Amino acid sequence: MAKLNGTSSLPPAAQAFLDQYKALLKEKTEAEASEAAIQLIYQSYYEEMGGAGQAPEVKPRSAKASQASDNVTAFKRPPPQRPRAASGQQAKPRLPVALIFIGLVIVYTAIQYFFR
Repeated sequence: MAKLNGTSSLPPAAQAFLDQYKALLKEKTEAEASEAAIQLIYQSYYEEMGGAGQAPEVKPRSAKASQASDNVTAFKRPPPQRPRAASGQQAKPRLPVALIFIGLVIVYTAIQYFFR
């Protein structure tokens, strides 16, 4: 939001944090200022939720933890299983869809000629 100059739509508390971030940005690098601003927001949230004293320290994620490990495989659906016929009975062969369609066309044409 700050980089897009959309700060006027933020609530006053968020604008205060943004001002603190801008002040930190003048003193530190962007990464350090971002981390310090996150800690300020975290401390404020901790106090607002009833925490006393310093907020517990949260360790930042390491770059290794965020990368995907090599033991991850893509999900593949298993092939659909066909129902097996009961023992001793053979499955009834199904008519192809094209044959059924042709039969319907013949019946429709016969009805049309019959009513003319």
